[in-house]
Amino acid sequence: MYAVEMLGITKHFKGFAANDHVDLRVKKGEIHSLLGENGAGKTTLMNILFGLYKAEMGTIRLDEKETRITSPMDAIRQGLAMVHQHFMLVDTLTVAENIVLGHEPRKGILFDREGAFREITQIAEKYHFQIDAREKVGNLSVGVKQRVEILKALYHNSSVLILDEPTAVLTPQEVEDLFRVLRELKADGKTIIIITHKLKETMEIADTVTVLRKGRTITSLPVSDVTEEKLAELMVGRLVSFSVDKKPLAEDRPVKMRLEHITYKKGNKTILNDLSLTVRGGEILGIAGVEGNGQTELIEVLTGILSDYDGTLTVGTKDLSRAGAEEMLKYVGHISSAVNANKMLHYVGHIPEDRGKRGFIRNFTNAENLILGYHTRPDYMNKNGTMRLGRIEELTKEAIETYDIRTEGPEQLTGSLSGGNQQKLIVARVLEHQTGIVLAAQPTRGVDIGAIEHIHGELVKLRDAGVAVILVSADLDEIVKLSDEIAVIYEGEIVTRKSADQFTETTLGSYMLGHLRDEEVEA
Repeated sequence: MYAVEMLGITKHFKGFAANDHVDLRVKKGEIHSLLGENGAGKTTLMNILFGLYKAEMGTIRLDEKETRITSPMDAIRQGLAMVHQHFMLVDTLTVAENIVLGHEPRKGILFDREGAFREITQIAEKYHFQIDAREKVGNLSVGVKQRVEILKALYHNSSVLILDEPTAVLTPQEVEDLFRVLRELKADGKTIIIITHKLKETMEIADTVTVLRKGRTITSLPVSDVTEEKLAELMVGRLVSFSVDKKPLAEDRPVKMRLEHITYKKGNKTILNDLSLTVRGGEILGIAGVEGNGQTELIEVLTGILSDYDGTLTVGTKDLSRAGAEEMLKYVGHISSAVNANKMLHYVGHIPEDRGKRGFIRNFTNAENLILGYHTRPDYMNKNGTMRLGRIEELTKEAIETYDIRTEGPEQLTGSLSGGNQQKLIVARVLEHQTGIVLAAQPTRGVDIGAIEHIHGELVKLRDAGVAVILVSADLDEIVKLSDEIAVIYEGEIVTRKSADQFTETTLGSYMLGHLRDEEVEA
């Protein structure tokens, strides 16, 4: 029996077909992966199912009965729930208050707050959620916030749960926790649809996969009948390379950046503990670690976002300790001979780990966001101080084509793009402008396999041209595949640093969890 059927669904935006006669059939009690590249139409299709958009054509059936869904409230009444990629939570309210919002239990005419705490705690315990119903949502990690959204669906007694890119911002450990929860929900008879572009996760968690490409249904089949390689080909429409080709390391790899004895405390807690690190041009240095061990603070030191630390930060030969973010980005010096001795460069290009917070301005256009931070360069400014709009538009069109950004054009607001396409724009901005140091924090988070292949290739090109690349990623496959050397951070310290080929997945994990550490670590 089908829990959800969407037949011939068609939806256009400004003449562009986001969904073009799409068919989707989801069996009752299964985990169904809706797979496709960024911009393939996955989220649009689910927004139609959840009543956020109205289809121009097509039929929706729930439990094999035709229905109309006119709004999210209507969808909830019919047993549907959707956990969006960007959570719909109020940080100042508690977990329980967020979950019951709009459907509060009453004691007389008053909100029964204690009753809400009890009820939410009971649901959380049933599904083994480690969560405090009285905690303010603003204090929670991303992974726990996601559980709050799932609890909200369970509170409404939803039978169909839609998850939009549920692992895009989770650590590997949080992904394991989420999959455990989803298997429990499936065992309890729930039907789950996961919007994703991640092949490994589809293979691990889903029973059935439906592939969309450019707004159309390509195929729907049992996961047991396909391989990762076949899914990638179905998604992209061509063979996709899973390997990375790198030139041998150059002998001359000048030091581009050096951190010496960096210590940072937040209150009484030491976040970075006497950390030293050397970054050389012409190599990719991977930083691996379990979230919460100082990676974010290290990134903020390297980019000038955080300046309240002890220790020394040198870029090239210039002491930039406690320099601000603008100075770190705009510092001008000479490129090493490995690139072009006569050219000037900007340090330090930053692909942020949280694109929504630090990556772009939502109500700026793609063109404006593409030059953000670099907008005072002579390339973009006339002598009279006005912007060279034609040059900026030309650059944006080139970036849209090169990085396959699915957009209406340079003038579209970046905030209206899908998360993966926002990420592509941010990556394009940094990789198109930087020739000194690139700090890539979760560079492929939320993007599809075709874009990952391209971004990896561009990072390797920079490395081969003498650029220093610092890669911070929760994806261990990505760290091992791209890095020349890997440094592992644990409780604010670098506990090992060695060639990437000296690690196995087991030993890397042991270092990350603090079970192993080297007596002496080369900075």
